[in-house]
Amino acid sequence: MPTDILAEVSAARIVPVIVIERAVDAEPLCRALAAGGLQVAEITFRTAAAREAIATVARDFPEFILGAGTVTMPEEVAAAKQAGARFAVAPGCNPDIVKLAQSSGLPFWPGVCTPSDVERALSLGCTALKFFPAVAAGGIPMIKSLHAPYQHRGVRFVATGGIEIGNLRDWLKTPGVLAIGGTWMVAPKLIASGNWAEITRLTAEAVAVAKECA
Repeated sequence: MPTDILAEVSAARIVPVIVIERAVDAEPLCRALAAGGLQVAEITFRTAAAREAIATVARDFPEFILGAGTVTMPEEVAAAKQAGARFAVAPGCNPDIVKLAQSSGLPFWPGVCTPSDVERALSLGCTALKFFPAVAAGGIPMIKSLHAPYQHRGVRFVATGGIEIGNLRDWLKTPGVLAIGGTWMVAPKLIASGNWAEITRLTAEAVAVAKECA
């Protein structure tokens, strides 16, 4: 992954993981995130609206660090790239998907949760990895154990899955964690109800914690 993307994500420390049902909600959602002090968005391919939402953000919010999440099929790699995503993320490490993303020039974070996963990712040239599902896969003790034998290889993690404001500080202080992915500040129910003020409040709260951990 290009250093500039890694540096930007590492500086932000928080990547909202967004499941969006209506592409029209992408604009007010990004305005709410920006008002809370965060210009990062990972829009997941879990809904039919994902591609249009990514394209909307890429067009209207060029300053955002924009990623495509849950990229698990070849056509999603192409769709993410064409829509304007600056990086892509997957829950697992599929060599075919990783190679396709690399050949298209799309920085990619494969998902890992075991040493074998990490070694597979390293063999593909990936050192920025998604640790998923973070809490269910053993939490902070697991990621510490996973990071220790590979830190000299430059491995760093975006930990995602089960992280929220209550444990955010502990995760951000964990060695090897360059950022966390979270859904609580962009919960589908908040987006569906248009509760942009609450999204801004939750985002500002998370950003404040991230700054404390800088």
